[in-house]
Amino acid sequence: MTMQARLDAHAVAPEAFKPMMALEAHVRASGLEHSLLHLIKTRASQLNGCAYCVDMHAKEARADGETEQRLYMLSAWRESPVYSARERAALAWTEALTLLAESHAPDEVYEAVTAQFSQAEVVNLTLAIATINAWNRFGVGFRLVHPVA
Repeated sequence: MTMQARLDAHAVAPEAFKPMMALEAHVRASGLEHSLLHLIKTRASQLNGCAYCVDMHAKEARADGETEQRLYMLSAWRESPVYSARERAALAWTEALTLLAESHAPDEVYEAVTAQFSQAEVVNLTLAIATINAWNRFGVGFRLVHPVA
């Protein structure tokens, strides 16, 4: 089956992307580690089945120095020792918020994230997770096709 995009949302409604880009700019400037942001964006995109975003964020992570092993292990992060306690807390929070209807953001996940992040960082991390989930809705909903090497 050949993937075909359903709609070029940016061409149809470019103004809709201005607030999305403002969210991205805020997240990038929030002080959260870019390596951490790459991990949560890739993980949320895996969970949402957004091939376009998985491809983009994995490539960006590699360009910023992320190892292939850590990217390969991301779908099994709980069983791998290659992530720090801070990264594990962020990944658990990412999964809880991405799968919100199933998880209901459990107290133990919230407690783990607040043990590793300041209150302001938790807010910015939550915004980063919300933003990638919104991007994933564009990617999956409009069937964006990632570049093929």
